[in-house]
Amino acid sequence: MTPLVRHGLSPAEAGPALRALCAWTPADAPGGGLHPGDVGWFLRFDDAAVHLWSVEGAPVAVGFLDGPVLRVTAAPGADLGALAADAEELLVPGNDWSDGLPVPGWAPDREEPWLVLSWAPRPVTSRAEPVGGAEAADRVLVHRDAFAGSTFTVERHRSMTRSPAGPLAVETLVRTPAGEPAAAATGWFAGVDRCGLLEPVGTRPDHRGHGYGRDAVLGACAALARRGASAVAVLTPSANEAAVALYQSAGFTVVRENHDWTRARRA
Repeated sequence: MTPLVRHGLSPAEAGPALRALCAWTPADAPGGGLHPGDVGWFLRFDDAAVHLWSVEGAPVAVGFLDGPVLRVTAAPGADLGALAADAEELLVPGNDWSDGLPVPGWAPDREEPWLVLSWAPRPVTSRAEPVGGAEAADRVLVHRDAFAGSTFTVERHRSMTRSPAGPLAVETLVRTPAGEPAAAATGWFAGVDRCGLLEPVGTRPDHRGHGYGRDAVLGACAALARRGASAVAVLTPSANEAAVALYQSAGFTVVRENHDWTRARRA
């Protein structure tokens, strides 16, 4: 039996994992628990650790621990049983969820599904502007205000854009008529004729309800389409009704529900 080998990659070493994920990304909606953009967003952390599984030197899966969740995407035809057996070394108590990799003895979580929504390229109009170095601080400000407890900083934004995933990123910013940063979106390219991803999208609380988030989303989608993306996907908890409404207003449609696998609770 050919052995399965797991490699731990630092942010600077993440290129092979990103290339593998790009190759496995379909045209319509990403499969598994990871898109290249999920890794790209994760690489804002200087101590990010990405796991690459291989057989005879060929990549067969990529994953990382996202807090208590192990997120994995495997190559088509990969031996999921062997991957799960090896991944259990990472799933210590407290890491009680698996996204994209069925774990023997665990069960799908039916209480908190995530919706996968997809957008097909089409002509759009948007007030969004691209984010460059001069706009980085405003892009970070939007994220920190949109997500309570966020630890995003200009330094972490710089780490993300300078990582091997940086060339895959497109970012948009929408301002109020007075010039205040109101909403922002980060999109991730996975290759021509492959599905892109939005991660993350946010609107500052004081500026919600004015279409700024929708424009940020449409601007990022249009930028990905210009690069050759066949579609753009976004994932959000089904309970987040405001986010679902935002994406549907931008032309996204729900294509499926994702259910994490969760460790069986002891009575």
